Amino acid sequence: MNPTSTRRHTVRLALSAVAAMALLAPMAVSAQTNYPDKPVRFVVPYPPGGGTDVVARIVQARLQAALGQNVVIDNKGGAGGSLGTEVVAKSAPDGYTVLFTLSSHTINPAIFPKLSFDTLKDFEPVGMVASLPQLLAANPAVPVRNVAELVAQAKAAPDKFSFASVGNGSPGHLAGELMKLRTGTQMTHIPYRGGGPAVTDVMGGQVPLLWVSIPAAAQFVKAGKLKALAVSTVKRSAAFPDVPTMQEAGVSDFEVDSWYAMLVPAKTPKAIIDKLNKALNTALAEPAVRAQLLEQGAEAVGGTPEALGKVIAAELPKWAKLAKDANIRAD
Repeated sequence: MNPTSTRRHTVRLALSAVAAMALLAPMAVSAQTNYPDKPVRFVVPYPPGGGTDVVARIVQARLQAALGQNVVIDNKGGAGGSLGTEVVAKSAPDGYTVLFTLSSHTINPAIFPKLSFDTLKDFEPVGMVASLPQLLAANPAVPVRNVAELVAQAKAAPDKFSFASVGNGSPGHLAGELMKLRTGTQMTHIPYRGGGPAVTDVMGGQVPLLWVSIPAAAQFVKAGKLKALAVSTVKRSAAFPDVPTMQEAGVSDFEVDSWYAMLVPAKTPKAIIDKLNKALNTALAEPAVRAQLLEQGAEAVGGTPEALGKVIAAELPKWAKLAKDANIRAD
């Protein structure tokens, strides 16, 4: 092929590429404008019955109404939430796969050395759903009435107590390890694949103690199947106003907040993120939704994607430092 023919061929290819892009651009805009035109999958990286699942199902109906499409909850538990999170990280950035997760999202990088995704780079924040404390609960047969008695017995018999959580890297795991650090006690962490299985085993007596989000345990505490000892925040929970904070119980410098939030894969168009955020805030503005969340010990938050992004960016180094100081790692 002579130089002139080569130039003509190159020009034809360039024009074809421009024409293809011109055709695709309106299609991309149309897809964003019509979003959503099919069901949206919410990946909950924990099994049914846990706190994340409970909160997701509380807002599900109102999100469906706001989006005008079905919201399908897909529970994919395991590895402290990392397995389900990986599914979303590798999904198409089209708004049809949403991560509905717990604040373990910012803890896992500190204790899992080889995550298959980047917590900051592989996701775009949509909005925070709710915040709440972790709850320290015990099987009713455990002979302690409060945290002080628990600490005294744990120091007297270092191998006597273990505590369950929803998995490695969960806020409950962090709260339990912080309790050990602040009280000088030795307790074994028993990680589960979610709050439902953890609560079931503690009620069954297989594990004496439990650190878990309040929604996963609220009904069982009220029914007398679990004994609430303390909450992890500096303020008491509205759901259990008679349960002291860990600081009130005599454990100084103790605070673990947890939250639920929605994220999507990186490179999801801003127009789609804005639609999801608007639907979330619409759902959380409903008095019935706020009341249901509060009944579970969770406070509706909402807000902008940027606000959630700031929380995530601030918590990553915070939990990394605590993991190092307390020697917290995946068991």
